[in-house]
Amino acid sequence: MGKKETISLIDTFSEFKELKNIDRSTLISVMEESFRNVLAKMFGTDENFDVIINPDKGDFEIYRNRKVVEDGQVQDENLEIALSEARKIDEDYEVGEEVTDTVNFIDFGRRAILTLRQTLASKILDLQKEGLYTRYSEMVGQIVSAELYQIWKREMLLLDEDGNELYLPKSEQIPTDFYRKGDTVRAVVAMVDNQNNNPKIILSRTSPLFLQRLFELEVPEIQDGLITIKKIARIPGERAKIAVESYDDRVDPVGACVGVKGARIHGIVRELRNENIDVINYTSNVNLFISRALSPAKVSSIRVIEEEKRAEVYLRPEEVSLAIGKGGLNIKLAGMLTGYTLDVFRELDEAEETEDIYLDEFTDEIDEWIIETLKSIGCDTAKSVLAIPRDELVHRSDLEEETVDEVLRILAAEFEDE
Repeated sequence: MGKKETISLIDTFSEFKELKNIDRSTLISVMEESFRNVLAKMFGTDENFDVIINPDKGDFEIYRNRKVVEDGQVQDENLEIALSEARKIDEDYEVGEEVTDTVNFIDFGRRAILTLRQTLASKILDLQKEGLYTRYSEMVGQIVSAELYQIWKREMLLLDEDGNELYLPKSEQIPTDFYRKGDTVRAVVAMVDNQNNNPKIILSRTSPLFLQRLFELEVPEIQDGLITIKKIARIPGERAKIAVESYDDRVDPVGACVGVKGARIHGIVRELRNENIDVINYTSNVNLFISRALSPAKVSSIRVIEEEKRAEVYLRPEEVSLAIGKGGLNIKLAGMLTGYTLDVFRELDEAEETEDIYLDEFTDEIDEWIIETLKSIGCDTAKSVLAIPRDELVHRSDLEEETVDEVLRILAAEFEDE
């Protein structure tokens, strides 16, 4: 065999010797198994071979054991050796004894070497995939930092410090995320898909768990177990509510999470692209929890319908828009956090109530779907609609300007005589 094949075998060993994340004993057994596979293909069995791997030196030794038989009695050249041949190795050999001689793998030819390289490469690749899958499966829910390598329409490809590929789908990116190639991206390991033994690591920046892990990193009291994060509701990049509880009366959980002058929460807000984060004190008292969840609005009273997981929330007229929030985000998040469907009602004074008219009484003049739309933003009476500035009403109700103007005209006509 030529010099080229010898070099390729040495290369094979130096390649696999440098492999990360594969321990020495595994490497030795994989290499031995690969040699045995090739030997078994060539001779029908590998049982009479001894394979010794020296990964430190990057070489190997193969010994073949054959039984000495009389000249002319050799039936299998792999398992038996003629007496005259055996005595060329050592003249003391007798029939029935076992001859062990060194085998030069190079002599088996180019095909054997190619088969060995392919077998080794395949087994090592499987081992690396298995190692990657195991490693990242244990990291699900943890934050990782990786370098952005490529941006596609539906996902971004990141590389960790070992060059492993991680994927951040568009659906798991904060809408206002903006990265360039080479940037370091922080995200939480969401899941590890392993179809056809081909692990794909999916990351997320929109998961509530990402927000939780950021708080755990920033707030030592959470790491120490003094404060527990009970619930998180999140609309990524917009707003989030997080309910925390302290096991020590001396520790104010909200104050600890926010930090002096907002120092602790500021870093988290910046990482989440200025996501507005409300931290509230958790309580098992449903009414109180709903009331706190609707912060910054001040709730007058709450009626909980437990079997429907619904709550009717009554507020002063000036608190209604605060409770609903810009684009309805506040009430949506409060519902997500508490697990209750929240219906907002304006609380009216008796004198005010007699003067006001419920929207349901205008069905002759206003389409029912328009009335339902107005009720969904917390307006159930004529005066509650008239109390909201026209432009704000258009924005909050998402109705056409002409429709809003017509509604205001009809409602205002009822009070013109006053």
